Amino acid sequence: MKILVVDDDPKYRAFVSKGLGESGIMCETVATGEDALKELRERTFDLVLLDVMLPGLQGWDVLEALRAEGREVPVIWVTARDAVDERIKGLRMGGDDYVVKPFAFSELIARIHAVMRRRGTATKLSAAGLEIDLIEAEVVRDGQSIDLTPTEFSLLRHLAVHPGETVTRTQLLQEIWGIDFDPGTNLVDVHIRRLRGKVDEPFAEPLIHTVRGSGYVLERRLLAS
Repeated sequence: MKILVVDDDPKYRAFVSKGLGESGIMCETVATGEDALKELRERTFDLVLLDVMLPGLQGWDVLEALRAEGREVPVIWVTARDAVDERIKGLRMGGDDYVVKPFAFSELIARIHAVMRRRGTATKLSAAGLEIDLIEAEVVRDGQSIDLTPTEFSLLRHLAVHPGETVTRTQLLQEIWGIDFDPGTNLVDVHIRRLRGKVDEPFAEPLIHTVRGSGYVLERRLLAS
């Protein structure tokens, strides 16, 4: 799962980012409503944690713009504003839940999971013999659990969403790291190598294949006899 956190408090963003990472959830953070809309228009997120009070474009305006554009990404309000009329407004506008600061982090995680289930969002993937739980960030191959870092899990998830299709390095840089330019490093290749060490090397059949000069593909291939 990949979440966008929208809040102008840098300490809060760092706190939530750390907590989500420890729960196996990838996240990006932005401080303004304008930046939130830019990210949501250019990239794919599974859910948004959105504050009401933001510099410039307010949270209300962000959600209104998203829904007007037909973007149905789940949104959970996370704000210090606890008045009942504001909670009602947030939900009537199209928010999926409303969490008041301060909160217990375990409650926030539970609410994220509940919203994903309620939305009917697919929570599991089966691809190339892998079973991937998107909520719990768990991967199983041939009955064996595979322990991945959040970045490794996000990489595998992106490949698994497009089984049998080439996913380019440029796509991975943008989706996983939010990089829209060539960083001049082998960042993607290094992480793919680590992912292969866990998903492929302990097993007889490789699933992650290099497409020379382009990127990678997740698929089962017949072994040469």
